[in-house]
Amino acid sequence: MSIDSGNVSQRGQVDLLDFVDWSGVECLNQSGIHSLSNALKQGYREDDGLNLASDDDEQLLIYIPFSQVIKLHSILIKGPEEEGPKTVKLFANRENMVISDCDILWSNVNGFPRSDIIDLSTDNLKGKPVILKYVKFQNVRFLLISLTVFIQDNQSGSEITKVQKIVLYGITVQTTDMKGLKKIEDH
Repeated sequence: MSIDSGNVSQRGQVDLLDFVDWSGVECLNQSGIHSLSNALKQGYREDDGLNLASDDDEQLLIYIPFSQVIKLHSILIKGPEEEGPKTVKLFANRENMVISDCDILWSNVNGFPRSDIIDLSTDNLKGKPVILKYVKFQNVRFLLISLTVFIQDNQSGSEITKVQKIVLYGITVQTTDMKGLKKIEDH
């Protein structure tokens, strides 16, 4: 099911960009000159002339850790009509998928239990967000709070997939900062 981006904010969902832990963001099979930051970072992703492009084939594996616990509601993945993503698999809390040996990973990524699978339509590629199975993304956390996005193929079956914009909508979860707690002295 898809929704308008206007409806996302009406439901209290926000762009989770401010909560991305940029030091851990990774993308396998990205082109050297068309990197993930073109589609994910504020300012770059608004420029239709910039995009993330795959390198050796149509697949991309994107790892996005967060700085705090989130509840993921929907995702917007914008791309060109022919080379835009088609099948997208989402994995919550699978931190070792990108860090693993690439050959093993690419051959076994379909064996990992996914949290959701999306078939993007032309409307989605033009900027219409997709509502996710919300219960699957209630506490997106592991040792690192993370989301892995596997773009399996594109609309035309060509060798290169292009993504112009990725926006993750959701809310943050208030948790106790254990580092901020102080030991109470016995009197």
